[in-house]
Amino acid sequence: MRLVVVSAGLSVPSSTRLLGDRLAAAVGRRSDVDMEVVEVVELRDLAVEIAHNFTNGFPGRRLAAAIDSVTSADGLIVVTPVFSASYSGLFKSFFDVIDKDALTGMPVLIAATGGTARHSLVLEHALRPLFAHLRAVVVPTGVYAASEDWGAEGLDGRIERAAEELVALMAGRPEKSRPAKSGVATEVVPFAERLAALSSPSGA
Repeated sequence: MRLVVVSAGLSVPSSTRLLGDRLAAAVGRRSDVDMEVVEVVELRDLAVEIAHNFTNGFPGRRLAAAIDSVTSADGLIVVTPVFSASYSGLFKSFFDVIDKDALTGMPVLIAATGGTARHSLVLEHALRPLFAHLRAVVVPTGVYAASEDWGAEGLDGRIERAAEELVALMAGRPEKSRPAKSGVATEVVPFAERLAALSSPSGA
């Protein structure tokens, strides 16, 4: 099964990216996903091409490769930082340039990071409606991580529960063939190394 993580984090290192990595690692422990070839789409690297797509109607090479990865996956993990009580503009813009029918039936795990627990409802008020509109199948458990959640009791349990739900949806969906890629927007991630390197998250 092919898993793709979409991260809208802006800083390096990024708590948004770290949450995506931890969710992907939890999925890998429960499935036959090959963690050495999990693909991560870092939206900050695609910001210029996304903007150009809106003005000229055509994706650049890197953006086209990212769209191919996302739409041909067997399951998605999508993670955004919270801005103005919603998903980031970059996150929304990426999914705006994808064909409206391309994610129909796609298993999706939604997640977000923010500075305060008060924004946790972004999962239900913004992310879930977005992917329902795209006719994706969103797992029941969304994962929100506020600054105080890192290292605190409770986050690990939510990660594990959401991962289990995503694996169940992916297992019930026919596996897609992997298309040839010509772009460089995705990244092959050695998760054990990344999780060790990002043990102290900072930034969005």
